[in-house]
Amino acid sequence: MYESEIKRMSYTIGDKIESLSLPALDGSQFNLEQVQGKRYMISFMRFAACPFCQLRIHQLISRWQDFDEDFTVIAVFDSSLENLQKYTQKHTAPFPILADENGMYYQQFSIKYSVLGMLKGMFLRMPTLLYAMFFKGYLPSSIKGKMTTLPADFLVDEKGVINTIYHGKDSGDHMPFEQISIFSKTSTRG
Repeated sequence: MYESEIKRMSYTIGDKIESLSLPALDGSQFNLEQVQGKRYMISFMRFAACPFCQLRIHQLISRWQDFDEDFTVIAVFDSSLENLQKYTQKHTAPFPILADENGMYYQQFSIKYSVLGMLKGMFLRMPTLLYAMFFKGYLPSSIKGKMTTLPADFLVDEKGVINTIYHGKDSGDHMPFEQISIFSKTSTRG
């Protein structure tokens, strides 16, 4: 797929995701064939050092047992692989964590950017931000990526069709875990 084609695309509910191929945290190349036949969530994060994002990865790992075994997460960061490895090395995730350095898939999935959303997250979620930084150690010592990226989560069924789209309203807003857990256990096969 050419970059000009990707820029024109925008996924909506009911669309089938045809491709996603990015470098993974472990240095391998991830592609959608690895999750074929599974339900999954593509979770678009902000920059690699984002305390909200690192806390979200920690929470996904901690709550992994709440999800069905035929479900996985694909976490995508607005980051180079090198920078992602630097900030995400603390995590041993049972799911792929990917680097989209050029923002190619951020464009394809129409990820939103907002200065107001960034500020809103910093101020309204200050206790969460402080917890992530000072109790969990997710300090944003270097910001390489867009500060104004808002998170987004896409729930995708076994056929690769988008079931739900959740665009965060601020820099720390993700789809609720209960919604993810229910989807993880709801098969569309049959």
